[in-house]
Amino acid sequence: MDAYFYKSVKEELTQHILPYWEKYAKDTATGGFFGNIDNNNIQDKNESRTIVMTSRFLWAYSAAARLFKETSYLDMAEYAFTAMMHQFFDKENGGFFWSVNPDGTPCVLKKQIYGEAFATYALSEYAAALVEVKKETLQPFAVIDKALAMFSLIERYARDLEYGGYVEACAENWKPTADLRLSDKDIDCGKSMNTNLHVMEAYTNLYRNVAIVYPEQTGTKQLIGKALEALVRVTATKILQKNGHLGVYFNKDWSRIDNEISYGHDIEASWLLWEAANELADEKLMSEIRPVSIRMAMIELEEGFDKATGGFENTFINGMQNKTRIWWNQAEAVNGFYTAWELTGGDNFKEAFQLVWKWIKEHQSDTKNGDWFWAVDENGVPDLTQPKGGNWKTAYHNARCCMELLRRSGNEDC
Repeated sequence: MDAYFYKSVKEELTQHILPYWEKYAKDTATGGFFGNIDNNNIQDKNESRTIVMTSRFLWAYSAAARLFKETSYLDMAEYAFTAMMHQFFDKENGGFFWSVNPDGTPCVLKKQIYGEAFATYALSEYAAALVEVKKETLQPFAVIDKALAMFSLIERYARDLEYGGYVEACAENWKPTADLRLSDKDIDCGKSMNTNLHVMEAYTNLYRNVAIVYPEQTGTKQLIGKALEALVRVTATKILQKNGHLGVYFNKDWSRIDNEISYGHDIEASWLLWEAANELADEKLMSEIRPVSIRMAMIELEEGFDKATGGFENTFINGMQNKTRIWWNQAEAVNGFYTAWELTGGDNFKEAFQLVWKWIKEHQSDTKNGDWFWAVDENGVPDLTQPKGGNWKTAYHNARCCMELLRRSGNEDC
């Protein structure tokens, strides 16, 4: 790869994405983050705020601090951590409320496992950043202990020991609940691909980072590793279907209740599966997952990638392909095709991630008002009815895409 590509990635991250959220996301009057920001960067002060959004900010700026060894990014991370612990943390039952009101009081109190996973993911990254960048000696232990407590709660109350994987949600007190839906757009189901995918992501990060704070606690790392390996296998054998696409919604026994193909989740899972197997460094598991990841990426290359424009499609449902280019799909396509290129050396994958990046720079990135448009049609016209930021759109997907490419290539200093 030429240096210009990585320079473009770094500039997008450090000059466009990260500064945008530092400037517009924080509601300093309440100590939280705005739950909705429109395309003119006007914040809605009345929108509730989720643990997912807050955790994603904590992760993104902790990860940036680690990548660039830059303490200034920890200001945003510390702000997010304070918001999480003061507003979302359930002092009575443990874990984090799904959402809070603008004033920081609890709104939706249930324990949505998707949200608990992101909290775990972010806390372990922040703990590692405190060790590596801030050179703290005490606080990292307190932070990683919170992440480990989350792991214990998820394992105790959300893991399905009969069929494998993790349930969608628990009540405030971690008891079973009938209120399972992640959002208004989701089907009410016992288990979902999306929740289990991000539990896997969280456990991969926790497995990697716990040794940075507690290098001597090999037993704890092994416990996380066993849970992670089990989830990798569930993803590859239960969630992944014979056609090479992920199922999206399931009953508890993994019987499928949808007919959707989500191209973005497929390509995201292709690299997250490999990341998990690679992190575990189990040669047998890696030999099993490597061809799975490559096959998934190849199918997405053939079915979800529009080579003529460089854009990456959205979904395929009931015989209809949705060609809307969603911001996070583009980021995950770059990452997934880049990973497939690393695994195979294939010029087809290299061309694909370069073309998607070109699409992003020319159409998805908002050069006037900052960050990326939520959605752009196949002709490059942005949908301005969708928010620029808020509860579902933060610095997570696009910043992670950029940081993965820079970290893996060693071009963070380009």
